[in-house]
Amino acid sequence: MENSSLHGRVLMEIETLIAHNTPKQKVPQNLEKLHIALLKKHYNATDVSIDYHRRRVEMDIVMDDTDYDPKKVNLCIPTLHANLWFRNLYDFLKSCIDKDTKSIAFYAMLLRMYRKTDTTFVI
Repeated sequence: MENSSLHGRVLMEIETLIAHNTPKQKVPQNLEKLHIALLKKHYNATDVSIDYHRRRVEMDIVMDDTDYDPKKVNLCIPTLHANLWFRNLYDFLKSCIDKDTKSIAFYAMLLRMYRKTDTTFVI
């Protein structure tokens, strides 16, 4: 059985983390890693880079996961290169938040990592 209040709390916390840490000037490296992790998760992307000054995100989106084999070096995975423009970083990152169960678990892990607290998400 899904726990909707727990899901809501995790979603609210990740949105709060994004909102409080949306930079106005120079972006710290750990914050950029958070943004990249959110984008990689949402778009199933690799090689993500963010140009905050020009408001651009460049990434390679994996088109087909069936060719991926974790037991060998993967040299030929079909990707699509994307160059996206965003108007507002907070709104763009907020639109990348998925609400499925697998994503909620990923966001809970990100929250623990970036908040550096032992917050447990229980009712």
